[in-house]
Amino acid sequence: MKRELILLRHAHAESLKAGEDDAQRTLSTRGIVEAEDAGHWLVEHKVLPARVLCSPARRTKQTLDYALGAVAPTMEPRIYEATAGELIALIDEHIDSERLLMVGHNPGFETLAALLTTGQSGDFRGMPPAGIAWIELDGAVEPGAGRLKAFWAP
Repeated sequence: MKRELILLRHAHAESLKAGEDDAQRTLSTRGIVEAEDAGHWLVEHKVLPARVLCSPARRTKQTLDYALGAVAPTMEPRIYEATAGELIALIDEHIDSERLLMVGHNPGFETLAALLTTGQSGDFRGMPPAGIAWIELDGAVEPGAGRLKAFWAP
């Protein structure tokens, strides 16, 4: 069964201030524009998800809100600080979704994109803030089993 995975990294966030919890950082003005641009790209390319998993960090939820508006995500705490292997396990739990959008963070997302599409975890070139990796999966979610359909960055 062919499925699609869309990885959306959160847009630029404000710098971490002394005593502030990283998970509570908000998008910067630049990040808001990036998130809106990411949403325009997703709509223009008809890449709307069947299911959305979002890290509970404030900047990821804001990225999703500015990108796709009223989409109702499942807040998934395991995305925050996840490794590529942990993200693969999470994707496996949602095997019934034809098009899964995950909103989260680096380095997990850039490593996951490289691992799924090339089979090599060190083969990534980066996933910039608000970057999108659109990956087609055919069968098991494992290294090298995906094909990069598109990559977009603001």
